[in-house]
Amino acid sequence: MKSINLMLLTFIGFFSWSIINPKEGFTCFLEIIPAIIGFAILLATYNKFRFTNFTYFLILIHCIILFIGGHYTYAEVPFFDTIKETFHQSRNNYDKVGHFAQGFIPAMIIRELFIRKKVIANKQFFNFIIVCICLAISAAYEWIEWFVSLATGEGGDAFLGTQGDVWDTQSDMLFATIGAVLALILLSKTQDKYLQKL
Repeated sequence: MKSINLMLLTFIGFFSWSIINPKEGFTCFLEIIPAIIGFAILLATYNKFRFTNFTYFLILIHCIILFIGGHYTYAEVPFFDTIKETFHQSRNNYDKVGHFAQGFIPAMIIRELFIRKKVIANKQFFNFIIVCICLAISAAYEWIEWFVSLATGEGGDAFLGTQGDVWDTQSDMLFATIGAVLALILLSKTQDKYLQKL
């Protein structure tokens, strides 16, 4: 319980920081709303279904990534501006961290749900289906970005965050797919240990 309370305080702290003097208020709202919706869902279902602390921790990391992107906008996170200048990159690549996490974290969430709810009987397709779902989530998010940009014009440009890269949408989905695959390779055994404790 102490771990959950600590994670909750960390979430509230980063959320509060992200909405105090953000770079662009509208963009901040758009970037952090998935974290707020996710938090509301986890809160509403907490008594019926509790994830392992391991999975909650990963969700917290994802929320922090969203809060940082919301506060500065993904194209202007200062540390990644420094990386851009140091390594002579053409753009601020913090959004790639966000899209990597968009595959990495959901893969572990879906995996835990699938195992505990016994969703898939045939284990041969288990990881493949998880990666496919993560890719579908990434594609759906790209549609949302596109729609918001069309609907709001210049107000949505910072949210879209292509920074002049014509292949931004495709690379975002690639990073999410890589994130999902790596999560399954690197964290499945660790997650299994937490699941065995339930």
